[in-house]
Amino acid sequence: MSQPHTQSQNNHGSHGSLKSYIIGFALSIILTIIPLVVVMNHMLGKTGTLILILVMAVLQFAVQLFFFMHVKEGENARWNIMALLFGLVILVTIVAGSIWIMTYNTVAH
Repeated sequence: MSQPHTQSQNNHGSHGSLKSYIIGFALSIILTIIPLVVVMNHMLGKTGTLILILVMAVLQFAVQLFFFMHVKEGENARWNIMALLFGLVILVTIVAGSIWIMTYNTVAH
C-alpha cells in the first residue's frame, strides 16, 4: 500500500517549486518588457532593436525550458539538454546555410 504513495511523491517531486515558478514568471515578464520599452521609445536603431529582440527571445526560450518545462530535472536531464543542444546546432546550421546561399548565390544574380 505504501508503493502508490511513493510514486505519488516522486511525481510531485519532479515538478518545480513555487519559488521556481515565480522566478521564471518574473524573468519572463522582464524579458518581455525590455524589448517592448526599447521599441516603443525608439531607443535603438533598426539593427540594434532587431538584435535585442532576438537575444531576448533566446533568453525567453531558455527561461521557458528550464523554469517551466524542467529540462534540467529528471533521470534523463543530461540527455535532454544534449539533445536540445544538438537540435539547436542543426537549426542554426540550416538557417545560417540558407542565408549564406541566398546571399552569395552567384547564379541568381
